Amino acid sequence: MTKTAGQPTESAPHRTRRVALTVAAVLLAGLAAPATAGAATGRDPGDADPAPARYTHQSLDWQPCAQEPTLDCAAMAAPRDWHHPGVGADLTIAVSRHRATDQAERKGTLLMAAGGPGGTGLRRPAGLAADAPALGAAYDIVGFDQRGVGESTKAVCQTQEEFQEFLAGDYRDQSPAAIDRVIANSKKLGASCQERSGDLIPFLTTEQTAHDIDLFRGLLGERKIGYYGPSYATMIGAYYATLFPHRVERMVLDSNIGFDSTWEKFQLGQPMSFQRRFDEDFVPWLAAQDAAYHWGSTPEQVRAHWELRRAALHDSPIVEGSLTIGPNQLDSIAMSAIYRAAAFPDLARLLASVDNWQSLDPATRATVAKVFNSYLNPEFLAEFFSVTCNDTAWTKDLDTWVRRGAENTARWPLAGARTLAFGAVCAAWPVAPAPEVKVTGAHLPTTLMLNSVHDPATYYEAALGAHRALRGSKLVTVTGNGDHGQYPTSNACVTGVVERYLLADTAPARDLTCASA
Repeated sequence: MTKTAGQPTESAPHRTRRVALTVAAVLLAGLAAPATAGAATGRDPGDADPAPARYTHQSLDWQPCAQEPTLDCAAMAAPRDWHHPGVGADLTIAVSRHRATDQAERKGTLLMAAGGPGGTGLRRPAGLAADAPALGAAYDIVGFDQRGVGESTKAVCQTQEEFQEFLAGDYRDQSPAAIDRVIANSKKLGASCQERSGDLIPFLTTEQTAHDIDLFRGLLGERKIGYYGPSYATMIGAYYATLFPHRVERMVLDSNIGFDSTWEKFQLGQPMSFQRRFDEDFVPWLAAQDAAYHWGSTPEQVRAHWELRRAALHDSPIVEGSLTIGPNQLDSIAMSAIYRAAAFPDLARLLASVDNWQSLDPATRATVAKVFNSYLNPEFLAEFFSVTCNDTAWTKDLDTWVRRGAENTARWPLAGARTLAFGAVCAAWPVAPAPEVKVTGAHLPTTLMLNSVHDPATYYEAALGAHRALRGSKLVTVTGNGDHGQYPTSNACVTGVVERYLLADTAPARDLTCASA
């Protein structure tokens, strides 16, 4: 084959990351196969025990969305517990749709879900339709706020003021007093969830959300749906496809959670990948921008500057009104910004602002404060911990988490320092784990998976495990890239593969590699 930039090449899923990074992109000629080839008809487990008619026969009252007029919105009633649908008060699931702009050639319905857990998805169809107009023309794109967040029935755990205690101090501090304080705050967060949302918390699981999706599908009048899901939504999609395989027409999973295993195992891998992205991608970029940001002209100087600034915030955090910028907040904002390379300049400006805090004008300080308060908040983490602690079993021994925390802090401090704080929440979580959902790929059409090799949150190694578990899936590896979320972007190679699959029913016959755009 003739090697051409911007086109995919064959790759084996078991190749090491080092090999994947060096693979050149080549033409896709001859690698196409029908997306539904070999698909078998699966049985919907819900068919044997259908939901009560008050759910399946309800009508969705579509009205223009208040905050996004290009969408229609409605409220869907769902059982609190799909395993006992007659018990407990109903939940409200806020749903939305963007009608296909070419109704004469409408292909079907494409459902999308949000990441997190903790992200809201109600307005996301508008963004996908705008950024991928070919999909917006061919599909009704529908979305929803999953149970527990946004305009759906919400979980409540802590106020913003109470949550500040959870983020207080320095997670790197390994003194006995600091460790005791972190564990106490983690236990307090879980207890507050139980106290304020105890009748809802046990039912905030990925498996329950999958049943909500199938109810939504039925109310839309669709026998089958397409699915696009980034980040945590890859797990939602994999669970939905496992429970309702014959309802899936085609599915794209973008930046993949390790849904082949437990949340504990997956999250224990994240300190490595966040550190890799920070050290190998962001730090060299910032060193090359020393003339603009003055953080050092070499990676070594940038890292030294980071440690000095972080140590200064340890000794004297910036506190102004509701804003606190301490070492934990600095780590968190860096983690949020390195999800996409396009945000590197934003992070650099924030770091420069922290360096020069006293000289900033009030308007700039207010902007910086808003950014620092936006990444981790009590609303997001109420859902995040409910789902991650409920979905799969966690180690309950706190001594194990203290040891893991110390090891990860020493080896991968950016995200590793918070290992104890996050792990201790699930160790003390007051709810038993949900029924296991084992993802196999049985009875599914070809599923398309996307992942970059340096993704900090949904790391490539976990994507390989998920790919192996989801038999029949095809993985598109994006090399020279660490962005979280690969579609839609300016990468013509990825766009071509995804849109041939979703619009022309043509899936790659083998795993592929796309070079970074």
